[in-house]
Order: sequence, then C-alpha cells, then structure tokens
Amino acid sequence: MGLERVQAISKQSMSMNTIPHEFIRSENEQPAITTVHGAILEVPTIDLSDPDEERLVGMIAKASSEWGLFQIVNHGIPSEVISNLQKVGKEFFELPQEEKEVYAKPQGSKSVEGYGTQLQRELEGKKGWVDHLFHRIWPPSVINYKFWPTNPPSYREANEQYTNYLRKVAEKLFKCLSLGLGLQEHAMKAAIGGADLEYLLKINYYPPCPQPDLVLGVVAHTDMSTLTLLVPNEVPGLQVSRDGQWYDVKYIPNALIVHIGDQIEIFSNGKYKAVLHRTTVNKETTRMSWPVFLEPPLDQVIGPHPKLVDEGIPAKYKSKIYGDYMYCKLNKLPQ
Repeated sequence: MGLERVQAISKQSMSMNTIPHEFIRSENEQPAITTVHGAILEVPTIDLSDPDEERLVGMIAKASSEWGLFQIVNHGIPSEVISNLQKVGKEFFELPQEEKEVYAKPQGSKSVEGYGTQLQRELEGKKGWVDHLFHRIWPPSVINYKFWPTNPPSYREANEQYTNYLRKVAEKLFKCLSLGLGLQEHAMKAAIGGADLEYLLKINYYPPCPQPDLVLGVVAHTDMSTLTLLVPNEVPGLQVSRDGQWYDVKYIPNALIVHIGDQIEIFSNGKYKAVLHRTTVNKETTRMSWPVFLEPPLDQVIGPHPKLVDEGIPAKYKSKIYGDYMYCKLNKLPQ
C-alpha cells in the first residue's frame, strides 16, 4: 500500500495516546508555544454583493495589501451547494482504505493529482498531520476523471455544481483586484492565464490527534498559485502570521476564505501580499477544508505588470515560468 496514511496513524495514536516522532515539530513551530492564545484574529470580512463597486474594490485591495487574506460573505454560492461539496468529500475519506487507494497519486508522477499524504519536501524530514485528495475541476480540457471518486455516487455532480458557482466568484475577485491596482478589469486574469487558468481542488483531511499542541496539519507557507478560495468545516484550525506571531482565524459559517498567492504578489509588484499561514489539528474532532487553487498554465510567464513598474518603483520580482516557480517551491530551492 506504500505510504502509511495519517488517518490510520491517527487511529493507532489515539488508542496509545502518543504520536510518532516524525510528526513532532521543533519548539519554534509547535502550536502550544508559538500561538498567541486567547486572541482570535478577525480578518477582514467583505460582502461580495455590495452594490457600490468602488467601495468593494477598495475593501478588497486594502485587505489584499494589508492582510493577503479575507473572508467573503454573500458570495452567491448557495449553502446547500457548499454542504453537498463537504458531504461527498467527507464520505470519500470515510470509505475503506483500499477504496481510497484506487485514487492514490501514481508513484513518480510529477502532478499533484490523486489521493496522498506527503506533498512537498520538508527540510527536517517532518510530516504533516493530514491526508489529501487533489484533482482539477476546471477547465474541462485539464480534468482527469480517474482522480474523481465514483463513490459516493453524487461526488461528481456536487463538485461540478460548486465549480460553476465558484468560477463566477473568481471572475469578480480578479476584476476587483485588477481595478484596485489601477489597471483595466481584465488585466490580472489575462496575465495569469486567461481562459486557460486551472482550478485545482484539494480536500484536506486532518484526523484527531492525541497531542495536537506538538503537530501541524500543514506547515507554514504561502500559496504558490494566484488565488485560493477555501471552504472549511466548522472545526477551527487556520492560523495566520501577523507581525511574526501566529493567530487563530475566526470561523464564519458559509463564508469563503480568500488567500492571495505568490503569483498575484509578483504580478502586483508587491502591492498585494501572499499570506503566510499554517493549520493546526484537533484532539477530538476531524478538521477538513476544501481549498481551490487557481493556477496559471505551467508554461505561463508571470512577472510584475509593466504599469506597476517605473524608475521610482523598480521590479521587485523577476519574471518566471510558472512550472519552474512551482518546481523550486515544492523542492525548497531558491527562486
């Protein structure tokens, strides 16, 4: 079966009340030591249905510049569409192990798609307390249905419905982000891939952990793509770095969490900031999240927009092919 899955390790660990040493973080990463306790971070919450476009653009630009993260409400995705997405994802992870392994990421694959455990190289050889399922959900030309579970039977329909609504949200966000930089409304989307922009869904499954203060679900990172649109379940776990300190982020039912990723920071020449974040896990309850990463095509060259660079404001980033950027990031190589 290859790699032992964290879901199985969780069951053993809960019965023994101990965890394997490779999950124990060094003290400078352990949540118990590094989290600011008693403070819940209320990141900007933005009503995406605000009819005043100028105000909406201003709020999104401000949140993207100062936080790199915001939550959106009244985004137009019906709550039942979100709950169906969550329901089928949860049902997949509750299947017998051998059924999930049918969708395992093929050994040696350069793509992230498939069911798996370890994603990127960690310098100290540590492991995150999480299993995942990756697959592309848009455009149709890049979808590989062999990574879409057929059980539960409604999995495909729930994902396709969610994708249709999510694309409208993404279009509106790209427009506002462009206008917030003083550019034409289509400038950002065109520069990061246009109609070829790929939507990559990841389902994160963080099972209960007997010693959650010692582990991380996902280690501190910024997202390498453009935007991330994320739905969590009701179990808290997202943490954001502010002024070198780690804070829990407030959970808002039915909100979407929006992360600014590396490629938008590069495109905006640093005006918008990619958010440094990580995830913690829970002692009693499984946490899950459904981020969708909006990724440029692998051959897309992304650099600061020419209108955001001049003699007084030089380019802070070099232009780079996205596939090369991704390879360096996953393998912890300098960009």
